[in-house]
Amino acid sequence: MRKTLLAAVALALPLCMSVSTAAQEAPEGAPSPNAIVESAPKEEWVQIDTEDLIVMTLAPDANGNPREVVIQLMPAPFSQGWVSNIRTLARAKWYDGISVNRVQDNYVVQWGDPGYDNPESGEAEQKPLPEGLKVMAEEEYTVPVKWSMQIEDQIAHVYHRTPRISLIGAPVLDVMPVGVMALADRVEGYPVTTGFSSGWPIAGTFTRGHSIELAEAWPVHCYGMVGVGRNYSPDTGSGAELYTVIGHAPRHLDRNIALVGRIISGMEHLSSLPRGTGELGFYTEEEVELRTPILSVRVVSDLAATGTYKDSSAVERKYAYEYLSTESETFAKYAEARANRRDPFFIKPAGGADICNIPVPIRKFEYTRYEPLDGPAPEEAEIE
Repeated sequence: MRKTLLAAVALALPLCMSVSTAAQEAPEGAPSPNAIVESAPKEEWVQIDTEDLIVMTLAPDANGNPREVVIQLMPAPFSQGWVSNIRTLARAKWYDGISVNRVQDNYVVQWGDPGYDNPESGEAEQKPLPEGLKVMAEEEYTVPVKWSMQIEDQIAHVYHRTPRISLIGAPVLDVMPVGVMALADRVEGYPVTTGFSSGWPIAGTFTRGHSIELAEAWPVHCYGMVGVGRNYSPDTGSGAELYTVIGHAPRHLDRNIALVGRIISGMEHLSSLPRGTGELGFYTEEEVELRTPILSVRVVSDLAATGTYKDSSAVERKYAYEYLSTESETFAKYAEARANRRDPFFIKPAGGADICNIPVPIRKFEYTRYEPLDGPAPEEAEIE
């Protein structure tokens, strides 16, 4: 018996429909994953704290249109040293004036100081880093966990996992709801245990034949995930150089590079950039004009902490995002539907899905502040 655990991260729910079929009236059938998500009650959605959001403003495009990218930072217990550094760098305005230096097709977009670890930068001077940055070790790419499992169906290599993982000396880790299985001998060779932690895709290891295991878990390189650029080991990077995945999930990078977040808005501004022709997709000296300037990077909570209802409310409304709880009943139905499409367009359910092919739904919502910071609410203003 083979049953795989399903997980994923991404920012949109793709609609697989050709031009010809789009004009036809869909017959009755099972609901699509999108329809399942749309039916989720409000209480199953989790608001993203503005302290966990950073906004990166790129230079306007060739037509003068503004470009903004919103990144959600990774929650505890994963990658917290790097996440702390990213907030420090943003608050020091260190990222202001850097650029996108590398665009490798079907792989990554990377931004940072043009003079850092860039084979095409020549003798460019490096931008000095702010003081107080943390230095992380390679073992911090993973976190220790206790998996709680039980054998099901008398099949020794298939385990039924309870909906929570206890971390050693850390908070509880939320994962896929009860009823999803993990296969211990997957052909792909990737880790056998995959699931979700507070809305994020994770993978892990365990040894067969034990009911409780000391093991490790880590985030997964799915489309739109944000990681930390680094040089050779034991350098783990500071967070000054960042990249995002713009192609097929490079799972071989898991546990080799720190993942610190995911892009939840504005991905199109990065994935559509011209590809570099230099080594690893870096822009050559002849392509310097292709580097996209980064005007600013800010922590959204800093934008909202202006002290007045008018300014704070405008910021919080603009960056009001929430994700569908991966512990919810709706998410369990949605994940199963992504793995086994039964809505009218599909003929054969696939029987499973790659961990990165079940994007965690993220959406904007109508934000309302119920208590003003400074007395009665004046007329609200938009922010620039």
